[in-house]
Amino acid sequence: MATMEKRQRGRPRAFQPAPDAGSVQSLDRALRILAIVAHSDGLSLSEISAASDLAAATAYRMLTTLQNHGMVEFDPDGQLWSIGVETYRMGAAFLRRRKLVDRARTVMQELMEKTGETANLGVAEDDCVVFVSQVETHQAIRAFFRPGTRSPFHASGIGKAVLAHLDRDRVNAIVRKAGLDAYTERTLSEPALLARDLEQIRARGWSVDDEERYPGMRCIAAAVFNEFGEPIGGVSVSGPTVRVTSERLGEIGPIVRDAAAELTRMIGGSPDGTVPGL
Repeated sequence: MATMEKRQRGRPRAFQPAPDAGSVQSLDRALRILAIVAHSDGLSLSEISAASDLAAATAYRMLTTLQNHGMVEFDPDGQLWSIGVETYRMGAAFLRRRKLVDRARTVMQELMEKTGETANLGVAEDDCVVFVSQVETHQAIRAFFRPGTRSPFHASGIGKAVLAHLDRDRVNAIVRKAGLDAYTERTLSEPALLARDLEQIRARGWSVDDEERYPGMRCIAAAVFNEFGEPIGGVSVSGPTVRVTSERLGEIGPIVRDAAAELTRMIGGSPDGTVPGL
């Protein structure tokens, strides 16, 4: 009896579990084909059809759709499909983010120790900053941002540090899309006020979120750049205004700026777009 029960619970080798009820079948098929192509040096349509267990016509539709997005490429001479450049770019973006988080840990630890306040790492998305890592201070009252927390560019120290190093048209596009919501009475919700602040940030190399997102909290931040000189995020320290006083801004700002510059160097980035070592 026990043997029969065990067999009933088991699965034949050829068993394929049903797709998740919330999945999109066509997308599931396309991703399956993409994975098959990625693990080869070039496959014919018939080989992809057989490996994916899809009809050739269905596989071809999936392949041409992926080709339109640069995910796969077709060699008309050999009649072979291979992985496309867009998949490389996506993979490279993942590696850059992982490298940024991993390398930032020691920089953030030193930043926390030098300033006595919580150190943060955030990355720039299309219309906001996403906090991805944090080293907390040992102080009883401290700032805390759960990984994945999103903050608008204009009301974030890291966000403003990023905006300060983008061209005006890009900043205007972000502002039009995301808006300038006022979170406190100190939020820079007027375009002219934000533009003036960005000029100052660009000149000195660090930004201040002066109770612009949360009353009673200040944040000092600086941008981190990739190899093309583009701001991809930043590091910051944040804490209550009773400790992060106006008088300390001139002391903390350069420390944060230097930490961001060190992290930029560690990931092979350059503020001016010049590849290090060349």
